[in-house]
This record gives sequence, C-alpha cells and structure tokens, in this order.
Amino acid sequence: MWKYLALSFVLLAGLVGPGQAQSFDRVVQAEILPGWQQSDGTHMAAIRITLNPGWKTYWRSPGDAGIPPRIDWSGSGNIRSANLTWPTPDVFSQNGMRSIGYEQELILPVQIDPKKPGKTIRLKALLDIGVCRDICVPQRLKLTGKIPASGGERDPRIAAAIASRPLSASEAGLSRATCRISPIEDGLRVEARLHLPSAGGAEIAVMEMDNPNVWVSETKTRRDGGVLIAQSDMMHVDGASFMVDRSTLRFTVLGKRHAVDILGCGAG
Repeated sequence: MWKYLALSFVLLAGLVGPGQAQSFDRVVQAEILPGWQQSDGTHMAAIRITLNPGWKTYWRSPGDAGIPPRIDWSGSGNIRSANLTWPTPDVFSQNGMRSIGYEQELILPVQIDPKKPGKTIRLKALLDIGVCRDICVPQRLKLTGKIPASGGERDPRIAAAIASRPLSASEAGLSRATCRISPIEDGLRVEARLHLPSAGGAEIAVMEMDNPNVWVSETKTRRDGGVLIAQSDMMHVDGASFMVDRSTLRFTVLGKRHAVDILGCGAG
C-alpha cells in the first residue's frame, strides 16, 4: 500500500495558534472548528485540514497509492465518543495506481457525545495522515482545544461537509446487496452484487473490511444493467487465516452524480 512512500520518517507539527497546528515543512495545516451544540446534547465540531496547492490528503480507505489516516482522541476530556462523517472524496490516478482523497482542504465533521453534558469538552487529537504531490509524505499533527459547555453558532462550513456525505443505501434506492465469498491461494475473494440505480458516469466501488489486519485489493467494478458488480481480493497481512462477516462489509460507490454508502450484504 505504501509502495510510493518516499520518506519513512514522521514530521511532528508545531503549534501556530490556539487549536491550530502545521507541519514543519508548512505543507499542511490543521485546526479545530468548535461548531455548535445539538438538540440531543451532542456537539458537532470539525477538524479542518488545509494543504498547499497541488497537495492531497486521503480518505479513510485511500487506495493502493495512499496512506490511511489515523486519529487518536486519547487524552481528550469529557468525551464518551467521537464519530466522524467523511465527505464524499475524489478519485485520483497516481503513478498508474488509484488513490482516493481530497485536494487543498478537508473539513471532517465530528459528532462528540460528552460524558458530562453541560461541561467543557477538552479536545486532544493526534492526526497521522499522508499528504502527496509528486511524493507521499506521512505527517503527524497535534491539535488541542476547548469547546464551551453549551451554545456555539451553526458553522456553514461544517454543515456543507455533512451535506456532502455519500447517500445512504435507502436514499440511493438500493434494493438488494449480496456477496459471494470464495477461497483464493492467499486469502479470499469477495464478489458483491449491488442492485442499485446508477450513480452516474464510470462508477467506482470501494470495499472495506472491519479487520485492520486484512488487506483489501483495489476493487474491480462493472455494471450489468441495474446491478453493480464489485470484486476484491482479501489477504491477511501476516498470512494468517481469517473470516469475513458479510454484515460488516462496507461498500462505497463513487459516481459522477453522487456517492452511496452501503453496509452489509447477504449471501448470494
């Protein structure tokens, strides 16, 4: 996955202001957008990542030419959970390989459920991300910040990022999703058949598994009328045996008109 990684070290970011950080080479900057409190008591905030012109960063499943992002919230205070909403990414061709991510800016909404509603939320985020132009460089950014116990105005930047998420399966008109799993020499092959209206243009399906120790190949995607067929090979990074739980497989269909997020498939 990191075949085109040009540097093997991690650059530690320096702080440039409250809740902000930038890499020492100044290629990437990050900040916390404090957001607003929602009616259910959770708080909607975001991490804003900005990059110099020509640079990209990656989606949660970055493709074979990308570097998967990692966010560590340990050290934060008054957080029960922090759930990310990934905006629809773009698809890039890089050194003859496919990568998936964002150019110049990523606003990553995070819904925070506080342990103690009505108390200040203290954020401490450690971001390990990849950024690429002609080369790919891993970056480490440290962000800290405080979110007031209540209030905050609705931030249109965060709202726009939430609105740009992929459609749900029901929103996109998925009627059925099945998966056939078969053994291959070093692992398993999964062929999914998604009964789904076209998302527009040359669709690309991305298959994800919940086991981080299982490598998933770039998905081969084709359409047969009203059925989108996606096939990937899976192999354990240590060569160990593994099982696939169909209910946890995740498929994202990226099309010209919209994207679709599908969780789980039946036998078939």
